[in-house]
Amino acid sequence: MSQGTGREYEQLRISGLHAFYGESHILHGIDLVVNRGELVTLLGRNGAGRSTTLKAIMNMVGRRTGSIMINGEETMSCAPHHIARLGVGYCPEHRGIFSSLNVQENLTLPPVVRSGGMSLEEIYTMFPNLYERRFSQGTKLSGGEQQMLAMARILRTGANMLLLDEITEGLAPVIVEKLGDVLIALKEKGLTIVLVEQNFHFAAPLADRHYVVEHGQIMEEIRADELSAKQSVLNGYLGV
Repeated sequence: MSQGTGREYEQLRISGLHAFYGESHILHGIDLVVNRGELVTLLGRNGAGRSTTLKAIMNMVGRRTGSIMINGEETMSCAPHHIARLGVGYCPEHRGIFSSLNVQENLTLPPVVRSGGMSLEEIYTMFPNLYERRFSQGTKLSGGEQQMLAMARILRTGANMLLLDEITEGLAPVIVEKLGDVLIALKEKGLTIVLVEQNFHFAAPLADRHYVVEHGQIMEEIRADELSAKQSVLNGYLGV
């Protein structure tokens, strides 16, 4: 019997991805692979192109060329709502909470696009703070609560690959620790996670692999078991 190519385990494969905002050329040939159930980070300095990579996966940039395969399907011509139906959930850096709606309304507003999404009860078990604040308006939530809500909202849709953009930025250490516990729990459930993160100390113990992005290109791929050996190289890219 012939051996598999390994691609049956891939959930995301990006090849030669270029992305543009107007005349600005942001991504210059991104190549990366994320396997099912992996937690992979995109590390780099501000302006490196990490957030643009997530937006390009969702077709939320001005123009893009190259190839983005999700579950083996080419998505370069797909509209964002079709990409969501492939099981991709995007949590943007600005969170996008509807301030006039309460927590529960924010949670139930996005449509369920696939089976297998978490129920409200499961979400409230994972995020007990949200249960306590379920009738509070979005504007009344702390930054940490807003971030939890932004993540919880996509878990209800049935997404099984999460694109998370700077989820710890500006948050208190106790909230950052809680978000780390949530990511571990989601990974144990078999979800795939692509994490753009500035806080390397948060990301390092969670991730299976790290891609270092600089000037819109992948400069280095580092497995979790290579971190110690390549720490000085990584520090150079991150400016640490």
